[in-house]
Amino acid sequence: MALLAAAAAAPARRLQLHLRLLQPRFLTTTSPPPPDPDPPTPERYPVRCPPDEQFAAWVTRLRPGFTASDLAAAVSAEPDPDLALALFRWAALRPGFRHAPESYLAALRAASSGRRPAAAEALVHDVFAGACAPDLRLFNACLRFCCDRRSLFPLAFDMFNKMRAMPAAAGCRPDVETYTLLLSAVVRRVRRPPASMVYLHAVRSLSRQMKASGIVPDTFLLNLIIKAYARCVEVDEALKVFREMPLYGCEPNEFTYGYIVKAMFQKGWTDKGMVYFAEMREKGFVPSGGVYMIAVSALALEWRFEESKRVLLDMLDCKRKPDMITYRTLLEEMCRAGQTEQAFDVLEELKGRKRGPLDQRMYSELLDGLHWISQPHKDNRTVHDRGSDD
Repeated sequence: MALLAAAAAAPARRLQLHLRLLQPRFLTTTSPPPPDPDPPTPERYPVRCPPDEQFAAWVTRLRPGFTASDLAAAVSAEPDPDLALALFRWAALRPGFRHAPESYLAALRAASSGRRPAAAEALVHDVFAGACAPDLRLFNACLRFCCDRRSLFPLAFDMFNKMRAMPAAAGCRPDVETYTLLLSAVVRRVRRPPASMVYLHAVRSLSRQMKASGIVPDTFLLNLIIKAYARCVEVDEALKVFREMPLYGCEPNEFTYGYIVKAMFQKGWTDKGMVYFAEMREKGFVPSGGVYMIAVSALALEWRFEESKRVLLDMLDCKRKPDMITYRTLLEEMCRAGQTEQAFDVLEELKGRKRGPLDQRMYSELLDGLHWISQPHKDNRTVHDRGSDD
């Protein structure tokens, strides 16, 4: 009887051992790192150990001799990320089983969507260390996770260089998705020069490598490059990419024209900006509110009021709402140019429009501003400032 009791208790002890090994510190398949003298703060979404009954029920569903495809299907079908990661780790402890790229991909998706960044980062490091066979979809998934986290941004380029160093027979060379992920992460950091010039250098480097690799980009990828150049007001570089789009079978869209037009107005090329703006409208593309507002302001500052008014009315017809600065720039510049009565007429016309009329608050503020700027003001400068002999 004692032997029978011991034999019956053996599976329970093995199950408890497996559950103990499924704690968060055992979630990586590589050797554990050395202890950190300064322990990090606990993560916001820690990995928890699933209940024993729930885990045992899932284990019984996997038939003996299950493959990596069966495990990937089980991990993908489980909505609980902790249980999915537990199944992934439990399978790694089975004798004779080896994870495939599809099982790593399923576990990485479960960890990313389930807000388990520590577990996902451990899986990315495993893939980078070669824990499974190389796979393009898996590498791109790792790049997507790294590009979304600022601390893992250097690791994304390390993985990109590893993909470029692989032989062509492996089928893991960077593709359009790879360059799109990296360029999207870089362009998000491109704001204003001169601080953004370091990121613009990365954009140039990725663009050259893409052309050297023979990758045929799509419109979205080319728009990312144009956007980076436009944000740094490198209009010539942006136009060069714009003219190369037909060579790749890509057609410019409203975003392409919007980046080009906005950069031209920022650089002071108002005439060229209006040429591309007119071409954009002829093709039926509707600019964004930012493109409309910078066009209205740039034309008003050059005292080209008829064109500025026409662009403003077109903006209202396209259901784009200008801000207060855009209205004031047009109306106050008309007053400075001696067209005070015309400025009041434009304000009344804007108020009485059926489409996109001014609200009462903005109308009152603009009317007060016009009254103030149209009235003569005393020169409050001192006598010395007026050029007296004192």
